[in-house]
Amino acid sequence: MIEIDKVSKAYGAGKSRFMALNDVSVTIRKNEFFTLLGPSGCGKTTLLRVIAGFVDPTEGSVTMDGQDLLVLPPHRRPVNTVFQSYALFPHLTVRQNIAFGLEMLGKPKAEIAQTVDEMMALVQMTAMADRQTGQISGGQQQRVALARALAPKPKVLLLDEPLSALDFKLRKDMQIELKRLQTETGITFVFVTHDQEEALTMSDRIAVMSAGSIRQIGSPHDIYEQPAERFVADFIGDTNFLPVQVGTVQGDMAEVTLSSGKTVAARAVLGGQGGGTTLAIRPEHTRLVPPDQGLLQGRLENVVYFGTDTHYHVAIGKDETIVTRAQNLPGSVAQFKTGDTVGVDFPAGVGQVLKD
Repeated sequence: MIEIDKVSKAYGAGKSRFMALNDVSVTIRKNEFFTLLGPSGCGKTTLLRVIAGFVDPTEGSVTMDGQDLLVLPPHRRPVNTVFQSYALFPHLTVRQNIAFGLEMLGKPKAEIAQTVDEMMALVQMTAMADRQTGQISGGQQQRVALARALAPKPKVLLLDEPLSALDFKLRKDMQIELKRLQTETGITFVFVTHDQEEALTMSDRIAVMSAGSIRQIGSPHDIYEQPAERFVADFIGDTNFLPVQVGTVQGDMAEVTLSSGKTVAARAVLGGQGGGTTLAIRPEHTRLVPPDQGLLQGRLENVVYFGTDTHYHVAIGKDETIVTRAQNLPGSVAQFKTGDTVGVDFPAGVGQVLKD
């Protein structure tokens, strides 16, 4: 659907020159929910605005269905944008807000009425049709903004952090709602967020961005379970980083030696053998055991209860800490308490070897 090829965007000149985008290339497929994920200032919104036509790239090309988008002004591009602020007209009703874009396109009144009814049903806002948008909740306003953007039936819908203003529970509900809308309409969604959970929950594929470039593209499962580098592993979810010595590498597996001197097999994307590097391992892949049974041994320094699970912070020596996550099952009783000497164990193959 969208082919972005070697796109760069520079601001300023000389020593003050800033690269908001640096040689970005990515293909976004038809009918997929594609997410641009990264911290503030990484370039994700700039890239979205390049697609929309609000920002002209310094270099590179952007095509949609083979058509050069960069020669078209924003209002001629087959895309619509849902902004963080929603940008609704508070003096108009829900129905009138949804109809506005269609009226500007000069659509027949009968077609507008039919499309508006379809869109209100799609976002479950039919009962609110005659209310002004200033009289409805934030979540309902977001549904109206989505319906207005979907009404002209764009090929691509661009969403610039549209859930950030919602409270936690409503945001969770709208994550499911957005994915439902994308599936039902078959429209390609390009979603911008800094929230990892949003990206993992809704996306078909994720592009993780940092400092104006894409660091990894993949499915939520691949991004989470097989991070290509330390930045991705650190940004997506909670991760332990353990110093290790890499021994023999065979295929995509390596033998690594932990600070305790014990060895374990881990997934690797390295070539050759030998040298120091880092083992990334998720807290839920580890468990606390008696001190003589673990791959590592340390002092339990902190126990943090989260309701669904409990996090155990274990100090391994002076400079190494590992967090273990255990699900709180009915009737489960904590086996260890703060101050205990404990072991930390994990199965072979669950860790990912990353280059320093």
